[in-house]
Amino acid sequence: MNMFCYQCQEAAKCTGCTVRGICGKTSDVSNLQDLLIYVLKGISIYSTELKKAGVQTPEADNFMVDGLFSTITNVNFGKEYFIEKISQALRLREQLKDQAISANIQIDKNLHDAAVWTAETPEEFEAKSATVGILAEENEDVRSLKSLVLYGVKGMAAYAYHAHVLGFDDQEVYDFMHKALAATTDSSLTADDLLALVMETGKFSVQVMALLDKANTSTYGNPEITKVNIGVRNNPGILISGHDLKDLEELLKQTEGTGVDVYTHGEMLPAHYYPAFKKYEHFAGNYGNSWWKQDKEFQTFNGPILMTTNCLVPPKDSYKDRLYTTGVVGFPGVKHIPAKEDGTKDFSEIIEHAKKCAPPTEIETGEIVGGFAHATVLSLADTVVEAVKSGKIKKFFVMAGCDGRMKSREYYTEFASKLPQDTVILTAGCAKYRYNKLNLGDIDGIPRVLDAGQCNDSYSLAIIALKLKEAFGLEDLNELPIAYNIAWYEQKAVTVLLALLYLGVKNIHLGPTLPAFLSPNVAKVLVEKFGIGGISNADDDIKMFTA
Repeated sequence: MNMFCYQCQEAAKCTGCTVRGICGKTSDVSNLQDLLIYVLKGISIYSTELKKAGVQTPEADNFMVDGLFSTITNVNFGKEYFIEKISQALRLREQLKDQAISANIQIDKNLHDAAVWTAETPEEFEAKSATVGILAEENEDVRSLKSLVLYGVKGMAAYAYHAHVLGFDDQEVYDFMHKALAATTDSSLTADDLLALVMETGKFSVQVMALLDKANTSTYGNPEITKVNIGVRNNPGILISGHDLKDLEELLKQTEGTGVDVYTHGEMLPAHYYPAFKKYEHFAGNYGNSWWKQDKEFQTFNGPILMTTNCLVPPKDSYKDRLYTTGVVGFPGVKHIPAKEDGTKDFSEIIEHAKKCAPPTEIETGEIVGGFAHATVLSLADTVVEAVKSGKIKKFFVMAGCDGRMKSREYYTEFASKLPQDTVILTAGCAKYRYNKLNLGDIDGIPRVLDAGQCNDSYSLAIIALKLKEAFGLEDLNELPIAYNIAWYEQKAVTVLLALLYLGVKNIHLGPTLPAFLSPNVAKVLVEKFGIGGISNADDDIKMFTA
């Protein structure tokens, strides 16, 4: 076994990748990611002790967020990147240790190895990295619960990262993330202790999702119902993918008046719903579909592509020289655009590159409608409530989450197309690409697919449910005519799941497979306590949901 990774839905044989990641990461990079997380736990051990004494650690907070985000599926594939990041982590950990000693904070002499291990050379890093992965925890159930916490915190890091670049932070969230990472090194915690920590991760998942929602809407306005063009123009273009709205804002400002159009791809589609971006006439539309189709769609786009966050697929040679990364994203041999000291970025190179390229090759035409975040849906609350009371809407289906390569994901297209005409789909994330171009019609002017935005906007779906509960005068969220049939892929989906469980949502169905990191005993607890289930086939599942 060269590596072990089971953090995403496409884990080999629904068990774990052991030779090379299905995502494309090599075994040495996978192991170095494990080592980075290991040292981050050491940082969190010291940071947690300092925070107990009232000493804040802002450098550690930011480093933890960046470090965790870089290890999410399809973010960074660079061996040298992680070697440098581990070196930085070791230096920061020692600074925190010295800071604790200077503050007369009593340090436990029996600190976990993550807080004391040190090395200097890449060779030493690689030797250690093969021993510190998730399988170092021998007890399967403890390992499963610690994985739930770790992956939930990884997703929290992504949300916190996007909020931070917009100037929004929540110290309580950072403090909990350190506490959770440190707790995963504590061998005295029982399964019940860890299950409680899982639920606490859900609590802070809601809190960080609310923070990002506030950051996005305060900066760019509340999303509005919007028709988005999916055809192309005759100008050269830049395609922006990933999730980062700040990068898009800077790119739009710098391309204004250059004759270069900007198109979104994948999870950047919902950017079109924000009022602040509608003033840019060269913001041309959305090109293509979800992340896993980029190997074909990046090729036909013809112009340069800017990848801002996760969802990067190892690029083909046919367009690798047109691909640029920024932020925590990286791939060997791909140009990277760094942030300047003031946090801004210079996109002049990619703009000049675009001017030399042909316009995009058209792959489809038409429009898709979105912008149904919580503010929009709540403005339609009276109409929605009346449609439910009159029986015109019998049920809402939350079909949020992720898309992926597996053929079994065609299930979601079939499921959406076969739903009764008196049902409405609530969605967020790239899972929507399985059905957002179907002609599913509307109910009294309410589209049958209500797209709230990115996976980062899943908070909207929780707010909508809470407000509908209030509007109907119900005591329990689970009394609402809402069913949850969610597709998952990576760690942000784990964060969303834990948030929903914390809010009390039950009977969530996950697919196309249940997470490989759920041991049989932990899965049993989730089934018994929360009604978590899988999927079967569209016809039988529709009967089950609508019974």
